[in-house]
Amino acid sequence: MKSLAFIHRNDTRFAIGDFYPALSVFSYQELGNTTSPFLLLDHLGPGILEPKSNKKGVHEHPHRGFETVTFVFAGELEHQDSIGHGGIIKQGDVQWMTAASGVQHIEHFSPEFREQGGYFEMVQLWVNLPAKDKMSRPRYQSLSNNTIPKILLEHDAGYVRIVAGQFENIQGIAQTFSPMNVFDVHLNKGHQIILPAAHEDTTLVYLRRGKAQFAEDEDLLEEQAIAMMSSFETDVSITALENCDILFLSAPPLQEPVNGHGFFVMNSYEEILQAYEDLKTGVFGKY
Repeated sequence: MKSLAFIHRNDTRFAIGDFYPALSVFSYQELGNTTSPFLLLDHLGPGILEPKSNKKGVHEHPHRGFETVTFVFAGELEHQDSIGHGGIIKQGDVQWMTAASGVQHIEHFSPEFREQGGYFEMVQLWVNLPAKDKMSRPRYQSLSNNTIPKILLEHDAGYVRIVAGQFENIQGIAQTFSPMNVFDVHLNKGHQIILPAAHEDTTLVYLRRGKAQFAEDEDLLEEQAIAMMSSFETDVSITALENCDILFLSAPPLQEPVNGHGFFVMNSYEEILQAYEDLKTGVFGKY
């Protein structure tokens, strides 16, 4: 089993548009290439949106060079982008957007959710693209809750939703540019699970809720902290000391330079300058 390398906890919250402040769980600007190909993770909520709220969310902004993966655990988001994709991301849905060579989009609470108000919780993950794919054509994958494979664990231990990768010979539905496991896991108190992670994979365990422990490790993983596992050995054993909601990420590192600024993540400073030039001249996100 993989051992624990370190636990990272960040209490910094920041404004995303006029959303409520989000928790910056980790970013490549803090941890460098240690989390490759995963660039950052932000956690919005949990919180309550008042009925008839004038809070919308994030207005139009650009992305280039990576993918955004948005998990809506509660509430609703409306998405529209410059290549004609749009729709409502509902509770349990996942949106996998490949910005690649360039997309401009908005992310708002849906009009109906703003009118009615209610409980919301969302997580956004940024996944880096290999250099050869950074300037490929953007694409959009809308993964609705009822299409994401869900495995119920024995003895009422919980469940695993397979967003990408494979668990117990069941394949997730997201198409990825490099191999990776992305699982949404619920593990009930007192139960244990072994999740697949290859030797030398970057493996991250984010605990949205609860308290957990890893095999042969005394350190506890607590709510809204993320664990980086050793790249040696294979697989991860997790024991739930309380009911746990876990986001499990595992993938081979890209082993490529990362140069990012704002909403752009490329391999060189020159590519960042080009992204800003394309945005300035109006050719960004036009196909």
